[in-house]
Amino acid sequence: MNIDAGLIDRLEIAFHPKAIAIAGASEDPLSFGHQFLRHLLDYNYTGHIYPVNPNKESIFGIKSYPNLSSIPGQIDYVICCLPASMVVDLLAECPARGVKIVHLVTARLSETGRKEARELENKILHAARKLNIRLIGPNCMGIYYPCGRLANGYNLPKESGNIGAVFQSGGSSTLLIRYGELRGLRFSKVISYGNALDIDESDFLNYLAQDDETEVIAAYFEGVKDGRKFLRALNNAACVKPVIVIKGGRGKSGAKAVASHTAAIAGSTPVWSTVFKKAGVVPAKDLRELVDLLVAFSFLPPIMGYRVGIVSAGGGLSVMSADICEEAGLTVPPMPHAIREELKKKAPEIWDWIGNPIDVSIMGAVSVGLAEIIRELPRLMAGSPHFDFLIAEFSDDNPFLTEIWTALAARQTEAYISLHNKQLKSMIAVVHSEAANSHLPSYQRWKILSEQRAKFAEAGIPTYLSMDEAANAVRKFIDHCRAKAER
Repeated sequence: MNIDAGLIDRLEIAFHPKAIAIAGASEDPLSFGHQFLRHLLDYNYTGHIYPVNPNKESIFGIKSYPNLSSIPGQIDYVICCLPASMVVDLLAECPARGVKIVHLVTARLSETGRKEARELENKILHAARKLNIRLIGPNCMGIYYPCGRLANGYNLPKESGNIGAVFQSGGSSTLLIRYGELRGLRFSKVISYGNALDIDESDFLNYLAQDDETEVIAAYFEGVKDGRKFLRALNNAACVKPVIVIKGGRGKSGAKAVASHTAAIAGSTPVWSTVFKKAGVVPAKDLRELVDLLVAFSFLPPIMGYRVGIVSAGGGLSVMSADICEEAGLTVPPMPHAIREELKKKAPEIWDWIGNPIDVSIMGAVSVGLAEIIRELPRLMAGSPHFDFLIAEFSDDNPFLTEIWTALAARQTEAYISLHNKQLKSMIAVVHSEAANSHLPSYQRWKILSEQRAKFAEAGIPTYLSMDEAANAVRKFIDHCRAKAER
């Protein structure tokens, strides 16, 4: 792997700074200088914080400095929230304080398309290279690193995880963290890099590829500036870790939006598809699918076969679920002979009624003893070599009173988590609910289903909102596992 060791060292400084200066720090809640200072305080950053504002003696009770030169001691990392016209002067102050890397929140540069903005951006790059300073950005939100108490948004998780992300878009990177949190995902490092004036997408891919805290890489690219460098970095990263990518600007309108967002060159969709396929990258069409795939890649052990055992919550759902799985490229085999023979002995009244998918709603039409046998079927399927993995579907598809249904839902959840813990088969949960509407009295059961989903996520079971999302994500996951095994 061709990695710039010097750049890796600079990025390590950015992720593990002992002292941070915020140029343009402010008490104005609408300013970025306010936001980034608040993030350091809210996330309990343990290093030295130096607000820089010539018009303030202190901000939030912390001594403020008129410029970098007046700060005592060394500064490892600078977050620049100044106007673009002031950046070159700021960079000139950096060497005397030992600054090696600067995050430019600063925007209104080449992404505007204006000639004078592009020229200023080039001056900033020239000054940084002359002073041996590396730049993240401009026009970006920078770094989220929970282990180091570094954040670029409010109310982000403080727990770290195994997913590293490199995003050209700052807002989308924050949405990834928030959506992922709801599904039990946690992140090692998330980087928003914007215009990529200096350190680019390839550099960050190389960094995450060698990062011991990162096991899965997620990315959002709008375009690249050095195609050959990017191809090397993408191939290198995909060789050592799963890489899941959204390519922004696939259509004509999206490509036009790319230019005004980060001044990137979008490139054609067929070219990107070929690049991803050759490198072994897993494509995602949007943030929702990216999160679906990350759930599979983060929680599932390798799965080499497509045979799925389905435990469904209702008759109609079981039919639709079987169709959805087969349409996604999975196989729904019949119930194996060994299980049917065991059923024939224990439950002759229903043994020929039960198949794959299992419709657990029939428990309402059988005796208590037969219902207990039906509940045992997922365990038998998990122990059978005829299935590669199981998907259990949970919903409000039943005739029971809320009190009875709630008790049944709790029992089913505990049983499925217990079966998951025995590690007989990979387990996936699909929990249907419309949590956004759970405030309505008629939809109180959806709130219970949302709680059920949270319990599955906490237990490390990949959890989805629909069978379609689960089937497509798991299919792509299996494809990746098989392709990796064949390399």
